[in-house]
Amino acid sequence: MQDNLTWWRGGVIYQIYPRSFMDSNADGIGDLAGITETLDYVASLNVDGIWLSPFFTSPMLDFGYDVSDYRDVDPMFGTLEDFRALLAKAHALGLKVMIDQVISHSSDQHPWFQESRADRTNAKADWYVWADPKPDGTPPNNWLSIFGGPAWTFDPRRRQYYLHNFLTSQPDLNFHHPEVRQAQLDNMRFWLELGVDGFRLDTVNFYFHDAALTDNPPVPAGSPKTLGAPDANPYTWQRHVHDISRPENLDFLRELRALMDEFPGTTTVGEIGDDNPLERMAEYTAGGDKLHMAYTFDLLNAPHSPAYIREVIERFQRLAGDAWPCWATSNHDVERSATRWGRGEDPVAYPKVMLAMLFSLRGSVCLYQGEELGLPEAEVPFERIQDPYGKVLWPEFKGRDGCRTPMPWRQAPQGGFSPVEPWLPVEERHLPLAVENQQADPSSPLAATRTLLAFRAAHPALVDGDLTLVDVGEELLGFVRESAQERLLCLFNLGGRTLSTTLPHAGIPLQGHGFVSALDGDTLTLPPYQAAFLALDH
Repeated sequence: MQDNLTWWRGGVIYQIYPRSFMDSNADGIGDLAGITETLDYVASLNVDGIWLSPFFTSPMLDFGYDVSDYRDVDPMFGTLEDFRALLAKAHALGLKVMIDQVISHSSDQHPWFQESRADRTNAKADWYVWADPKPDGTPPNNWLSIFGGPAWTFDPRRRQYYLHNFLTSQPDLNFHHPEVRQAQLDNMRFWLELGVDGFRLDTVNFYFHDAALTDNPPVPAGSPKTLGAPDANPYTWQRHVHDISRPENLDFLRELRALMDEFPGTTTVGEIGDDNPLERMAEYTAGGDKLHMAYTFDLLNAPHSPAYIREVIERFQRLAGDAWPCWATSNHDVERSATRWGRGEDPVAYPKVMLAMLFSLRGSVCLYQGEELGLPEAEVPFERIQDPYGKVLWPEFKGRDGCRTPMPWRQAPQGGFSPVEPWLPVEERHLPLAVENQQADPSSPLAATRTLLAFRAAHPALVDGDLTLVDVGEELLGFVRESAQERLLCLFNLGGRTLSTTLPHAGIPLQGHGFVSALDGDTLTLPPYQAAFLALDH
């Protein structure tokens, strides 16, 4: 195990979406007390900590990513006392607790914005991004909202537009204003003093904008589009050089790191949606004075061939220096990996080998709730869609509800999540995959997850060793992980055909990971959806 101050380096963090984890008070919505009730299960997975998606006071137009009070719990999820109880139980189980911080924008119901929009002379007049219309009344520039339409909404009180990268009800804070930066740092200090172990930082490259409000250029014909939005979204038609990822952001991240350093053992993981995400990840996590780690959408997108994964690893290593990634293949924003990557593959075997690959990469890992069960993406009928993003771009993009449906605990009505009809429907295909069923099945994805994470924890090279890619043919993925204590060759067959390869290094096959392979001389044969780990001479 890592020491307590650097637990995050190579740590595995289990992401919980509170609305959909466990309903303790029979209102159809998950809550903090429900999470506390089920923390023994989370600890049994052999993860190092949890990340909680937002539970702060909010009108819930973007399901908590529109905060109206940064220092309190929305009554839907419970109370601050409930959060303290969750924190105490998690810590007693040896789990670290990270919470979301959505500081680039607030809800339009936040008192700061209510004051800011009142007129142009109040104390918070410049706390948000306001701009005059063009002479013809149109928005100040061509910036677009990720959620559709212009990134500007006109406010008749000030006779100005305000900036919002997401919903019109999520106005962007003006990080050029020192008081805004300090206010958000103070909000984070509140939670650190309460005892949280770190933050997941929503849209961490969105804090600053170009103060001159320069138009974004179009994406040149044939050039790759941003990974931060679906292809059907016009947002992907622009190069996002003026509205996000501004150089001033680096100084704020240093201010944030100075705050974190006052609380040894705490950490940050930033979400990066950008035209050049791996470059941004390297920039934001290098040097030990900004973010501890960051994740991008490179493995949260559709491509997943061994060649693609190799290319992502190569590109990151070329840029990385001492940067530290946090890899994820699923979260609350994207189609579940068992469907997105596993479509057409064996529904039980594929999730296991995919997680074996994820848990073997150099970096930390975020594991999304239900991913350890191999849950496929849920089908949510249009009349039950809750996500505003899905309503705008339907049917080309169905929104994010399919990965946010309730966690199936038992093969019972509502999956044991709630005694009443939940906020999103329980997917019928999830019920046979419920936790209770998989607990009793040693061949289940759940059993494989526990085995793999115990195997990872027992091998220092997998936790924070270096990674070197090796050539094992186009259809296999292979790399060496090396620490001061050991060298391991890791090989993965992510497809449905038996494959053989000549090993680049002689090694002794390791046991304890749950996969099968056959070694004949220097030829290794991997059946479909299998992995091999070999100890090499050090």
